[in-house]
Amino acid sequence: MVTRPTTARLRGGRWPGVLAGLAILLIAAAVLMMAGAGPAYRGELINLGEAFNWLRNGIYAAGGAVAVSVITLLLSLFTRRFTPALVASLVIVAAAALLYVPWQHWQRAQQVPAIHDITTDTQNPPAFEALADAREAAPNAVDYPGEATAQQQQAAYPYIKPLVLAEAPQTVLAAAQAVAEEAGWRIARITSHRIEATATTRWFGFEDDVVIRLTELENGVQVDMRSASRLGASDVGTNAARIEQFLTALQVRFE
Repeated sequence: MVTRPTTARLRGGRWPGVLAGLAILLIAAAVLMMAGAGPAYRGELINLGEAFNWLRNGIYAAGGAVAVSVITLLLSLFTRRFTPALVASLVIVAAAALLYVPWQHWQRAQQVPAIHDITTDTQNPPAFEALADAREAAPNAVDYPGEATAQQQQAAYPYIKPLVLAEAPQTVLAAAQAVAEEAGWRIARITSHRIEATATTRWFGFEDDVVIRLTELENGVQVDMRSASRLGASDVGTNAARIEQFLTALQVRFE
């Protein structure tokens, strides 16, 4: 009796399915490493170096998933296997979405200077007082870095300027405190003309310190602000964005 070849053998055997399964495993590993790096570091399960290794290996795994998926897709199209082709296509889409965030972060890093201390007053930046000890224990300095940082900031973020409001100091202080609390910042100290607080980034839990200083003018109040990272040479634009968002939210309250 003559045995006829099965449909699976005619259509590439088990390889399209095996490769599709491998692509799924690789993209799952990439998701676990890349999504878990931040929470694992924040929960003190791993150190920062290990967290970056997770991210790096996750990127490699995602790249591997794409490579395997492309091979699977080509083989599946050639052998007319619909299911492995669909799986490969979905893995490629998932990998693209997963890699978009680190790619966007890398792009931002190329466009901004490697600085981490931003202020609306580069000549007389608000000083950290209540948070001085915490910053002393961190890698980045307490004092403002100086003229080189000021020049880089002015070139990269020319829109970071003081906010002047035609309001009473007490009114502005209360509004500034409300905006800071709504942003989820941890308030360290409030005086009649200053607020010091710590902002924590969502993913890795990096701590950035903030000083808001009010200076009474003849017809209002000038609001100056400083936001500085405790860790890292570059903040990838985070502190400038924080200042811009805070001052915008504060101004909106008086419109």
